Amino acid sequence: MPNTKTVEKQIWDLEGFDVSIHHDGGRDVRSDRGGLPSYRYERAAKNDMTVSDWREQRFQHSYLGFRVAVYDGDGNEVHGAMQLGTLRDTYLDE
Repeated sequence: MPNTKTVEKQIWDLEGFDVSIHHDGGRDVRSDRGGLPSYRYERAAKNDMTVSDWREQRFQHSYLGFRVAVYDGDGNEVHGAMQLGTLRDTYLDE
C-alpha cells in the first residue's frame, strides 16, 4: 500500500492538480505514512465537476478519516465551488 506522498502524486498524475492530505482534525499527514490505498481511478474527473464534488465523490470514498486540500497553479488553496477545468487551467501558465 502506498504512502501519502505517493497518493498525492497519483492524484497529480491523473487529475492534473496538486493536493495535500490531512487528518480529519486538520493536521498534515506525514508524507511517509504508509497504508493508504492507491488512487483507484483510471480517468480524470470531468472538467465541469467542482472541487467540492471531487472531494466527496472521489477522495472521501477511498480515504475515510482524511481530508484533502486542493491547490491551484500558484499554490493557493482553492474553494469548493471552483470547477476542475478552471483549476487545471491555472497550471497552464507555468
